[in-house]
Amino acid sequence: MAPAGGVGGQGCEAGRVGLTRRTFLHAAGFGAAAAALSACTPSGSGAPPSSGTTPPPTTSSAPVPPDWPKLRSSLAGKLFLPEDEGYGTAKLAYNPLFDSRTPAAVASCARPEDVQACVGVAASSRIPIAARSGGHSYAGYSTPDHGLVVDLGGMKGVEVRADGTAVIGAGARLIEVYSALADQGRCLPGGSCPTVGIAGLTLGGGVGVLTRKFGLTCDRLVSAQVVTPDGHLRTASADSEPDLHWALRGGGGGNLGIVTSFTFSTEPAPQLTVFQLHFPGGSVAEVLGGWQSFTAGAPDELWSTLAVSGGTPPTSRVTGCYVGSASGLAPLLNSLIAKTGAQPTSRYVQGKSYLEAMLWFGGCSGKPVAQCKPSWSGSGALGRESFVATSRVLTKPLDDPAQLASLMRGRTGMDVLIDSLGGAVNRVGAGDTAFPYRSALATAQVYQGATAASARSAGQTVGEVRGQLGDLFGANGYVNYIDPDMPDWAGAYYAGNLARLRQVARKYDPDGMFAFAQGLTKA
Repeated sequence: MAPAGGVGGQGCEAGRVGLTRRTFLHAAGFGAAAAALSACTPSGSGAPPSSGTTPPPTTSSAPVPPDWPKLRSSLAGKLFLPEDEGYGTAKLAYNPLFDSRTPAAVASCARPEDVQACVGVAASSRIPIAARSGGHSYAGYSTPDHGLVVDLGGMKGVEVRADGTAVIGAGARLIEVYSALADQGRCLPGGSCPTVGIAGLTLGGGVGVLTRKFGLTCDRLVSAQVVTPDGHLRTASADSEPDLHWALRGGGGGNLGIVTSFTFSTEPAPQLTVFQLHFPGGSVAEVLGGWQSFTAGAPDELWSTLAVSGGTPPTSRVTGCYVGSASGLAPLLNSLIAKTGAQPTSRYVQGKSYLEAMLWFGGCSGKPVAQCKPSWSGSGALGRESFVATSRVLTKPLDDPAQLASLMRGRTGMDVLIDSLGGAVNRVGAGDTAFPYRSALATAQVYQGATAASARSAGQTVGEVRGQLGDLFGANGYVNYIDPDMPDWAGAYYAGNLARLRQVARKYDPDGMFAFAQGLTKA
């Protein structure tokens, strides 16, 4: 499991569509306009982990200073120290709010042996270590001050095998995954933001536009190659290191080791129909009430997200994806609209191929895949985004939808993005993987744009809303939208699976080498 923020960090999943949330969510129409300036109930078993291989031994040797020249010479990739040209770019994460952080070094890794060398340095020197592929950690955990960043961006290959499984490097970004799979006529359920790393997404669960039909991203994980704190490259699967395999599926980035590659089961790529409904201001309570009632009984083929934007009055949009044709979707949308009792001010429906749909959700409709990549760490056209965010989980429908509408009144610049779960997600037991909220209706992400000057006040505002949503939804959260100020964060993110996760963490990382502020182990 990826250290400090996950291999690639967390966040920017289903509700994150386009370069910024507002670019997509507030679009009045689609086609060319949509592409413009585009791109981002717990019941865990609590049972003790099953037996596996002998855990790594603890170490007691005194720390030594990092030998950067030795590490540099051992890497197939590059090592960037603060005095090196390129360091300023190499250290950048997705969120500019973390630009002031100064890692001790950034290692650009091209192979598992590079990762092993980095883990060896961190183990001997006791410096913080954090892996990164997408760099989307909401708390900036993939950019640790004075630590070693293990940048996996060079390990992004995607191989589709004859049996339909896909071996994907931990540094691959989602658009790279979707493009490569589509070329082979395959698909994988995952998030909508094209620059998110496959690793951070998977390790925390992975909510996406095909979630209800094909499950969470982590549900498709057959095996993973993981460098554990002892420097060994291990295979985690149902038959090899089963405890580690269990924890990797929803236990969150930042713990246990660094994944170098994933093997997923995939599905034939279907034809999809995307849609968006804009509703008039003042109808949020009606739309939410109808949406949650409709979603609870919707077919697996239909996934949707309800976005509520603060204002006077607040407004709402429903965006989604249907596995099937526009003619099959039409009666479902009519039923949804009827349940809300509100007439949308605009209705967009368009059939697309799998890749076309993922580009559309990523805000890249009509653009080549090459442009739907980062501009800050590559040659793509997508920029970064400055924000603070948090989350809650709707374990059941909200009794009084007007409470959320009231909460968002006057909060200009804030969005609550509610992504539906259900379907295939619900047919996995809460303790079968580390992701605990199998029977939940949806995840809810609270997002507020911010600058360095406004970050503190934005964080306070987000915290206020988090607390009020907790009163409505319960004291829970989704680890892929990790929030450093989340009260009782461990219980909120892991619920009934927390005890087992901590047992697995103690087994594989007895010295707390991958310890961080919201990690499962402590130094």
